[in-house]
Amino acid sequence: MTEPRPQDAPRRRATGARRPASAPAPEPPSTRAPRRGVARFGRQSAPWAFLAPAVVLFALFLAAPIGYSVYLSFRTEKVSGLGLGSGSRQEVWNGAANYVSAVADPEFLASVGRVALYGLIVVPVMLGSALLFALLLDARRTRARRFGRIAIFLPYAVPAVISSLLWGFLYLPGVSPFYWVFERLGWSVPSLFSSNLVMFAVANIAIWGGIGFNMVVIYTSLRSIPSELYEAAELDGASQVGIAWRIKIPIVVPSIIMTFVFSMIATLQVFAEPTTLRPLSNSISTTWTPLMKVYRDAFTRGDLYSAAATSVVIAVATFVISFGFLRLVQARAFGQEER
Repeated sequence: MTEPRPQDAPRRRATGARRPASAPAPEPPSTRAPRRGVARFGRQSAPWAFLAPAVVLFALFLAAPIGYSVYLSFRTEKVSGLGLGSGSRQEVWNGAANYVSAVADPEFLASVGRVALYGLIVVPVMLGSALLFALLLDARRTRARRFGRIAIFLPYAVPAVISSLLWGFLYLPGVSPFYWVFERLGWSVPSLFSSNLVMFAVANIAIWGGIGFNMVVIYTSLRSIPSELYEAAELDGASQVGIAWRIKIPIVVPSIIMTFVFSMIATLQVFAEPTTLRPLSNSISTTWTPLMKVYRDAFTRGDLYSAAATSVVIAVATFVISFGFLRLVQARAFGQEER
C-alpha cells in the first residue's frame, strides 16, 4: 500500500468540512420553562437570603421591644384591695394618661434642661476639637500622622463605663494625683463633683471619648479632596490657614453635619457617664438625665408603664429633632443651589 501524500490532507479536511454536521436535538419546551423560572426565582430571592439574618435580628431585638414599649405606654396596673390575692392586680387600658404625666413631671422637665445644657457644652467643643485635629493631621507639615490618629482615636475605644470610672477617681480629691499636686502648690481647687461643676465633669468624659470618632470621620473626608485644589490655591498665594478655611472646611461640611446629628442623638441618650459617677458624688440624682429617670421608674419603682411612656417621648423627640435638623439643612442647601 502506498502511504498518503501530505498534499492530500487539506483536500481531506476540505472534504470533511463539506459534510453536514448533525445538529443537536432541540429540548422540549416543557423542560426549558422550569429551568428559567428556577433561575429567575434564585436571582430574585438571593438578596433576601442575605438580608434575612439582619431582618430577623432587627425584628426580634429592636422592632419587637419598641412595639412592646408602645403597648405598655398605653396601659397601667389596677390594684384592688390590698393587692395580695390572685387577680388583685390587673393590667388595664390607660389611654394617654401616662404621656401626660410623663411630660408634666417636674423631674423629667428638669432632666431635659440639664441635658440641653450638657449638649450646649459637649457638641460644640467636641466637634470643634475633632475638626481642628483633622485639619492638623491633614496638613503637609504634620509629622507622625499615624501615631497622632491612633492617640486621638484611642479614647473612643475605651468603654464609657471604664472611662467614667477612670475620670471619676481623677475627680476625687482624696485619691486624685492632680489634687495632690494642687495642694503642694498651695492652690485651692474646688471639687469637680460639686453641684456647680458636676456638669463640666460629666461633659469632659463625653468630649474625651467622642473626639476620636468624629475626627476620623472628618479626616477621611479631607483625604478624599483632590490635591490639585491645594496646588492651585498655593499657586494663587493662599496660606495653609486660607486653604483650610476656604477649601477644606466647605468641602467637609456634609461630614460635619453627619457628626453633629450623631453627637446630638448621643447627647439626648446620655446615661452611662452620670450613672457611673453617681456613687462618687451626691450632686447626681437618679433623675439627672431622662434615661436615668426611665431606669429609676422601671427598675427601682417598678412602674414599667410610666417608664415606657417616657422612653417613647424621648425616642419621638430624638427623631423629630434629628429629622427636622436634616430637613432644615437640605432646604438651605437646595435654596443655595437655586440661587
